[in-house]
Formats: sequence, C-alpha cells, structure tokens
Amino acid sequence: MINAANIDYKAEIARKAIHFCSLSIPVIYYFIERDLALMILVPVTLGFLTVDLLRYYHAPTASLFYTIFSFMLRKHEQDPNSKRLNGATNVLIAATICVIVFPKLIVLTAFPILIISDSVAALFGRRYGKRKFLQKSLEGSFAFFASALLVVYFTPKVDHAVIEYAIGAAAAFIGTIVEAGSWKIDDNLSIPLAVGAAMWGLYFLLYPSVNLFSLSFH
Repeated sequence: MINAANIDYKAEIARKAIHFCSLSIPVIYYFIERDLALMILVPVTLGFLTVDLLRYYHAPTASLFYTIFSFMLRKHEQDPNSKRLNGATNVLIAATICVIVFPKLIVLTAFPILIISDSVAALFGRRYGKRKFLQKSLEGSFAFFASALLVVYFTPKVDHAVIEYAIGAAAAFIGTIVEAGSWKIDDNLSIPLAVGAAMWGLYFLLYPSVNLFSLSFH
C-alpha cells in the first residue's frame, strides 16, 4: 500500500533539492558587484513573475506550467482563488530586494540562512517534529537555528570579532521565530528580510563606525 506521507516527504525533498540550487545566488554575488548582480537578477525575477502570474489568467501558459512544475508546487501555490506566487518566484524577489536594500556582507548571511536553514527545518521538522512551536514544530525550529548558526560561522565578517558572531546568532534567532510563525507572508520573503534587517540594525548599534557598503570581498 502506498504511504501518502512518504510520497509527500519525497516531494518535499525534491522541492528542497531544487531550493538548494538558489545558493548559487549568494555564491555568484560574492564575486561580482552589486550593479551587475541586479542586471542579472531583475530581468530573471521579472521573467519568473510574469510566467507565475500568467498561469492564473492564460490557459496555455497554465497548462505548460503545471505539466512541468506541478510536482514542485504546494496546494496553496496552485489555488486559482488565492493566486499565490510560487516559491521560486518569491526567492528571486527576496534576492532582488536584499541586494537592493542591504550591504553585501548582510546578503551573504541572510540569503544562505533562507536557503539552508529553511530547507533543513522543513525536512527535519516533517520527519521528526512532534512538539508544536508557534505554527511549526520545536524540532524543526531547533534544526533551523542550529543550521543558521553554522551559516553565521562560515559567512564573511568585517574583522571576525566575537560580537559579529553574536550579531549573526541574534539574527539567526529572529529568523527562527519568523520561520516558525504564521505571518501571512511567504517565508522566502520574510526570513531573509527579517534576518537582514536584524543584522543591519545590530551592526549599526554595535559597529557604527563601519560602512558596510564600502567593504570589498575580493
């Protein structure tokens, strides 16, 4: 007998495997300038957004879209009444906003936390989650926070002072709360924006003399 839960979990693994491909965004951004990153991101994002919206209003586009991508979409992403954007489009919108708004150092932490920690939390929480925490599981949220701390450890810093790791840890905790909560905003948007805003605010308070926009990584 086919186990529906196993099928659903396998679909989640497939979604997160594709989600991990988005790590190419911060990796490439590390090596290029902000203007070039936006020259790439903006048209790609607009292309995804156009197709994502057209599927709700143009039958041939919808037919082709669902033939190719239906296995990746959650139920709310296929609801013609809510007209929700799919995860890939939200990831690209988030990346574009982050690059426009935040210094590169912050993007290179906030965006990997979205990709890595959100994926780890979803897979771990679905498999081992038993105790509820906000709208998710405590186990999944712990996995999010632990993996986010690892991201913070390995991502770029101004001078690798202890306080910078504390800033990253605080932002990771905020990201954990945002991911676990139900804020009616897609977490592909809310997580990097919350983590980025928290980091930037804490850097402003604790490192006011550092111009994060002037930092160079290569």
